[in-house]
Amino acid sequence: MKKYENFAHRRANSVLRVTDEQGNPLARTKLRLRQTRHEFLFGCGAFDFLAYTEGAKDCGKTRASLEERIQKWLALYNYGTLPFYWGRFEPEEGKPETLSLKNTAAALKKHGVTLKGHPLCWHTVCADWLMNYDNSTILEKQLQRIRREVSGFAGLIDMWDVINEVVIMPVFDKYDNAVTRICRDLGRVGMVKQMFAAAKSANPDAQLLINDFNTTVSYEILIDGCLNAGVPISAIGIQSHQHQGYWGAEKLEEVLERYEHFGLPIHFTENTLISGELMPPEIEDLNDFQVSDWPSTPEGEERQMRQTEEMYRILFAHPQVQAITGWDFADGAWLNAPSGVIRKDNSAKPVYDRLLQLIRGEWWTDCEICTDDNGIAEAEGFKGDYILETPQKRGTLKLTSGVPEMQVTVSEIHSSRGLT
Repeated sequence: MKKYENFAHRRANSVLRVTDEQGNPLARTKLRLRQTRHEFLFGCGAFDFLAYTEGAKDCGKTRASLEERIQKWLALYNYGTLPFYWGRFEPEEGKPETLSLKNTAAALKKHGVTLKGHPLCWHTVCADWLMNYDNSTILEKQLQRIRREVSGFAGLIDMWDVINEVVIMPVFDKYDNAVTRICRDLGRVGMVKQMFAAAKSANPDAQLLINDFNTTVSYEILIDGCLNAGVPISAIGIQSHQHQGYWGAEKLEEVLERYEHFGLPIHFTENTLISGELMPPEIEDLNDFQVSDWPSTPEGEERQMRQTEEMYRILFAHPQVQAITGWDFADGAWLNAPSGVIRKDNSAKPVYDRLLQLIRGEWWTDCEICTDDNGIAEAEGFKGDYILETPQKRGTLKLTSGVPEMQVTVSEIHSSRGLT
């Protein structure tokens, strides 16, 4: 990955023609070029927002505590994953929790957060009531469910993990479930093809992901088969729950090399690095490790910070990686693990501060530029959204690939608008 270390592919430049509201060039003027949002998706599970918008019901947190947690989340991330596990989203057939998810999605959208729904089809946390039907009916209800969610949330959520953990799906035998039943009938590629077709028909512009924890050649073969069958995969999702220890640079680069040849964007969709004692290596299914207390330690927090920084640097350096999602924002979420970037009491762990230094510091642009006699200046910085401003005037722009020049109009800042 050495050839990408300068992050040049994450930056863009453009010649700006800066004018006032009347179209006059803003000549010989110093302006602040201030980034407000990354194009790259730095994300995290946004499950705490659901509790907040629902009034902190039954989550063990006060509203003030959730408010503090959410402000820390928004200070770091621009991308969130919301839960659509069918067994929880629709525990009783015909009564989905649509309204609460829409309220949460709308609240996040107001903060400029890009959202993804996870997942539309999965053999785990499946709706138990599906077991009352035969396989053909289960399939039709699964497809209806996908069309309902993808069309119903269009404009709020336009990115979906369509199907989750397909490599193991038809052979999953821990317990009987409706999705494994139909996957055995259809086969892996047939299953994926039908789920993606339903999602694509419901929102042709949505970004549709396949997602798996299996990063071996088995997943590579599955993706190859799906693409050859015409499945419209927008991006490859890779899980990296590292409760049993950090993958390390060598494995990260090996995984990237395995999937980059498809030419698709790569999303690291579910990432955990813990700051306490590691899970025993003999555990095969992480869900089998159930503990009442799993403390974070100072040594573990230092380790978590170093490993997370290395991982983010490697992934941000790779031109096909489009998104990184930390799974747990706070400790004590999934498996009660110390896997968050903040502690249970909302205090920031070293990893939070280090990520803030990277995302909003080292990989962030805030500089001065100066126009010439014709109101022209060159802007260069990390791809994303910007404000261009003087103390009295302000305009907005986006730096991205393939836009060599643009006009930016700066308007008077009225006192009622304030500064962001």
